[in-house]
Amino acid sequence: MYQILTDSECDLPLATLKDSGVDVIYFHTKVGDRDLVNDLGQSLDINDFYQEILSGAMPTTTQVNVGEYLEFFKKYVEKNIPIVYVGFSGGLSGSLSSANQAREILLESNPQADIRIIDTLAASGGEGRLVISAIRLQKAGATLDELVNWFDLNKLRLQQWFTVDNLNYLYHGGRISRTSAALGTLLKVKPILDVDADGKLRMVSKTRTRKKSLLELADKIVNAMQSDQEQPVIITTSGDYDAAKIVKDRIIEQISQADIQIYPIGMTISSHTGVGCVAAFAMGPEFRN
Repeated sequence: MYQILTDSECDLPLATLKDSGVDVIYFHTKVGDRDLVNDLGQSLDINDFYQEILSGAMPTTTQVNVGEYLEFFKKYVEKNIPIVYVGFSGGLSGSLSSANQAREILLESNPQADIRIIDTLAASGGEGRLVISAIRLQKAGATLDELVNWFDLNKLRLQQWFTVDNLNYLYHGGRISRTSAALGTLLKVKPILDVDADGKLRMVSKTRTRKKSLLELADKIVNAMQSDQEQPVIITTSGDYDAAKIVKDRIIEQISQADIQIYPIGMTISSHTGVGCVAAFAMGPEFRN
């Protein structure tokens, strides 16, 4: 048997991960002189974090370092347990590079170790949706090779759609220019974003109202679900649960049997999107580009 590992940026509930036997490494966020650990609500309620942002906090994030990954992986390597780390997009964070460096260091002294690193090319509930696939595959009896091969063949089928309510955080994160943020705010523009085949966030289109952006998210997920209408769908939000419910209800209007869960967005992503981000994730029939 092998051990599935992931990180806190999958935005799945800690109880879900524990119940499935998945181990988690935690990302970090800094607010002023405070170092916070994104430990899925154990040390800080995520809604309290959103309130800090609303009060004017501008959090910064740091990648997980090589030493942390060494300790995370080593406890399994020392027990000769094969591991597969299903990680946050390497296109959005240098943490995956740290994980690969830790793997190489461990293999130098433990050449027999079986350590697999999967770049999900995904964020938030998108990563979580792929972790769910890994859990299901393992429970169905897939070998480690079969699981890794499934990711190679299918991870780009994941559809990831986002919208934000405040363009200033995209500007501070370097995603859009100051002029675009100012003009978009003035005109009440709401962007539609996704994650490209390199795992990087990109702006796809713009709408003029919040409601339209939410409905567009839902319709894109409905389109993705046509090949599998009973698959799990994840919606995540940085504090706007009413908006997330609008997306959920719109999907259910068109696919009544849809299996949809709504989860909060963790500290890392919400630090870059601000409060009010809503995202939706499902597996589609074709690769994204």
